[in-house]
Amino acid sequence: MNKIWLSALTLLCGTVLGACNDNTSPYPSNFTISSTVMQDGGTLPKIYTCDGESINPPISWQGAPEGTQSYAVIMHHNAPEGIHWYLTLYNLAVNITHLDSGFSFNKEQGQQGTNSVNQQTEYAPPCSKGPGEKAYIFTVYALSEKVSLLNNTQVDRATLLTAIENVTLASANMKVTYQRSETDQPPTPKPPIEKKHTTTQPLESARCTRIENSIKQAGFANSVQVTCDQEYAYVASSTYPDHQMMTGITSTNEQVPVPALDYSAPIKLQPKKADQITTIDAAVGVAVNGVPIYDYSSQGELSIEQYDAAHDTLALGQLDICGGHSGRGDDYHYHVSPTCMINTMSNQGSDAIIGWGYDGYPLYGNKNPGGTTISENTLDVCNGQSDPEFGYRYHTSIKPPYIIQCLVGEVDTNQLPRVAPLSGDTQGIRADLRPPQGSVENLQYITEKDGSRSMRYSYQGKEYFTTYRPSDQGEQCYDFQQKTISNGGKLESGTFCR
Repeated sequence: MNKIWLSALTLLCGTVLGACNDNTSPYPSNFTISSTVMQDGGTLPKIYTCDGESINPPISWQGAPEGTQSYAVIMHHNAPEGIHWYLTLYNLAVNITHLDSGFSFNKEQGQQGTNSVNQQTEYAPPCSKGPGEKAYIFTVYALSEKVSLLNNTQVDRATLLTAIENVTLASANMKVTYQRSETDQPPTPKPPIEKKHTTTQPLESARCTRIENSIKQAGFANSVQVTCDQEYAYVASSTYPDHQMMTGITSTNEQVPVPALDYSAPIKLQPKKADQITTIDAAVGVAVNGVPIYDYSSQGELSIEQYDAAHDTLALGQLDICGGHSGRGDDYHYHVSPTCMINTMSNQGSDAIIGWGYDGYPLYGNKNPGGTTISENTLDVCNGQSDPEFGYRYHTSIKPPYIIQCLVGEVDTNQLPRVAPLSGDTQGIRADLRPPQGSVENLQYITEKDGSRSMRYSYQGKEYFTTYRPSDQGEQCYDFQQKTISNGGKLESGTFCR
């Protein structure tokens, strides 16, 4: 009888999965969807639209039926001219039951399809046209298996709904509304830029596309997003890479990698050589996987004319086997060639761009793009050389300074991002962590069975650790427990937030 009822209801809906009444599911169950910022029948906060910050709202789901092996998520709007969709996710791992605002995940955690606004694999914020209230529907599908699609398939809403038609165990909907105020107007279209010579598109558009393609070709489009304005390409990520971290460190500062959601690295679209070289006591660029790139120094602005072994993070044993570590902000970043990232790139090769300096010039590996060896003394003080396509390019190197040491192009240091230390440290338990005298042993950073992340190591025969997990106290908040060398081996705990 239930099968007859389900078939009849499916036919009544007209279109499979999601074309029924906006907030009615044809799969009765205890499966529900919720959010910390809105509720079913309520209002979509302005921050999650193009009138706000254009980021996706956080959502969670509960009560998936037995046999659920993966999830899919769609956000859509039934417009008079047809269905618009803003978010398409599929093959979400069964242990993922929420999406944070500004989410990112790797291919093992899930995949992202296109939106109908710009056909990109990203969240497209609602940007309603015309007067009146508009309804937006979030739907989560509990699936009995993962979706199998041919390679290079453009996964839009219709494609995904067809793919999950016979494997959906339950679905849950949340319907919210948004009405633009009289002061909120659609973004003013950018005026066309006059084409010059034989250029087929505006310079900033071409460079924006080049930066975006360097990330797509490397295979990081699902975790790194690129948006552009007239001056910058903004490379947004969580700074949390999809490769092992912290392994091989012997001189730890006892910081741990914590995602920094909504990190946005501004890359100049029209680079120009500066009159003076710029050094920064912070990141000088960003890798194509969204992880910030620093110079080799462990502290302060370095002297570019004189190599300083006393502050060489690699020589001091502060870096992992992937070329990175966590800094004072509990943020992961690279100080030398990002070898683990390079090994996972889809377009491995000497001609692959592995990052960008904030001044707009690209970063390549240890060889010239054509595959030839870089002759000794060819690279300048910033670890770069002239380039026929970009005017200039940076390189990584086996010898110091290893990676971008300074910026040759014009750069506004006031525009550069920095990851601040986690807030809420009222007890000061993470405020003054520092490398201990001598080496630590067997340092490991792992994800535990309960989903928490921990860094464990031994020092002078004793065991130490720092463990954290998402907190109920707010988005981007984490409950920490630690036993550190810096604090005398005391067991300490606290909740800290981005």
